[in-house]
Amino acid sequence: MEDNRDGKMSIYRAARSIKRRDNTVYNALRSIYEDTIFVGEISQLWPDLPLIANLRCGLWYSPKFHFTCYFKSTDGHTNNWSFNTSRLNLHVALLSGQKGGCIIVDATRKGKRFPDSMSKTIPIWTCVLNRAILNYRNKMLDSGLLMNEEVVDNSYCAEDVKLKNHNWDCSLHLPLWVPDTEKAAIEERVEKWTNQLETSGADIASISSCLKKPLRPLWISQKTVIWLNEVPDQNQWDFTPIILVSASSSSDVFRNKTTSEFSWNYIPGAGDDEESWARGLTPTHFWSHVNDLISSGPDLCNQKVADIVERDRVYRAHRGEYAPQVSVKNPKIADDVADVSNVKLPLASNMHNDDTTFKLSNDYGTTFWIGSTNLALGTTKHAALMSNVDCILNCDKESVSFNLPDSEAHLHLPMVSSKLDRFSLFNNLPSAVNFAKLNLRKAHRLLVCCRSGEDISVCICLAILTSLFDDKGTFDDGRSFSETCITKLEMRRRLVFVCRFATTARPSRGNLKQVFGFLTGGSVASA
Repeated sequence: MEDNRDGKMSIYRAARSIKRRDNTVYNALRSIYEDTIFVGEISQLWPDLPLIANLRCGLWYSPKFHFTCYFKSTDGHTNNWSFNTSRLNLHVALLSGQKGGCIIVDATRKGKRFPDSMSKTIPIWTCVLNRAILNYRNKMLDSGLLMNEEVVDNSYCAEDVKLKNHNWDCSLHLPLWVPDTEKAAIEERVEKWTNQLETSGADIASISSCLKKPLRPLWISQKTVIWLNEVPDQNQWDFTPIILVSASSSSDVFRNKTTSEFSWNYIPGAGDDEESWARGLTPTHFWSHVNDLISSGPDLCNQKVADIVERDRVYRAHRGEYAPQVSVKNPKIADDVADVSNVKLPLASNMHNDDTTFKLSNDYGTTFWIGSTNLALGTTKHAALMSNVDCILNCDKESVSFNLPDSEAHLHLPMVSSKLDRFSLFNNLPSAVNFAKLNLRKAHRLLVCCRSGEDISVCICLAILTSLFDDKGTFDDGRSFSETCITKLEMRRRLVFVCRFATTARPSRGNLKQVFGFLTGGSVASA
């Protein structure tokens, strides 16, 4: 379809060229900046509710998020609905119970008002959690073990608790634009998903004690009409609100906008797929230099971004932290379309002559200690700053120097995503578990790190916990593992235990498949 032998450009190729030209860094950042004004206005309507970014797109749309979550749109795609126990996001439910609700921010490029993560994935999640909580409360009440505060202080009798449970809303609440046939198909699967949650080992008791009212989603977009003098307080609702804010306008057409200085094209959901346009810039970088970037204009923005990314790299390199060189691929653009995005990254030596003081960015992630197991996971960048660990297992493909007293306390096992190598984790897991066994026997504190701290390191910790710890999280040197036949359900329970502490965990299906193959003594193909 892209035959260009007659010297003429096909419609398909011309459309791609125009889209690529319009999808510049400045257009993306300026679109994000404009949409953030709307997000800020909505968050001010309920200032007591925590603001949560749905990774990764949502993280661009505010300079100050209290937490992050990970609800995938693919779990809500039509005929592909799913409740994934590897992405339970239980911290969102706990936080909502403590604060009386929350605001989740995301965006979409697809010309829809809301991404499927908000239209269906989160509504399914709230419904399943509500049913699991009700089942737990009824079970505890029937067995006489319900330690509800209202019963303990005698302000309510058992009949009052039963009435409260009876009024607990377990309905599936979907937006009006979801067809009734699709809603019916989802409702048929809710009971099965509830059983999966209840058998996964998730701490439903903690959520039940925290939530006083059932969870329920509400949807707000730029087309939503809100009367400012009639905004209800979240405490007035008979449910715990999960307010879903779609940051971008739903238009799928590039809209040209003009200021007193520049002309630019608005991109809906510009924060999506950041690898294709951000050139190494992160949301933290962006908000630390937002005024400089927005005022630079389309012609200078690429160079500004390159300067910021390189300064951060040099700063971290001088501190001995993980600092890979950022490479930018020049997009292939048709000869008759002007390309203003080809900007060379500055040399590191040129950065020392800049008068601007550059501060260390704060996007280095967090280290999560997995209960009392002496096992932690986190990012490679953050691992270089850790002082409260005895040994480090680096799963990043790049080698990093760590400040450890003993050279044998560090093991580097380079691993890559399952998309690049289907056997990368599988081949390295024996060495990883053996290294963990040697150090945990000595009661050493072990940190497992990878570049993101969300996937590979999570899977390595899962393999270590399953191989060397019992089902209560106590180190037993592998005795219980040798006596147990590991099933997918058992591995899922261990993963839920890890995710209970590592709230940003996002293990991929391909990597989990390799872990299961290792734990069962089989191959990845049979997992």
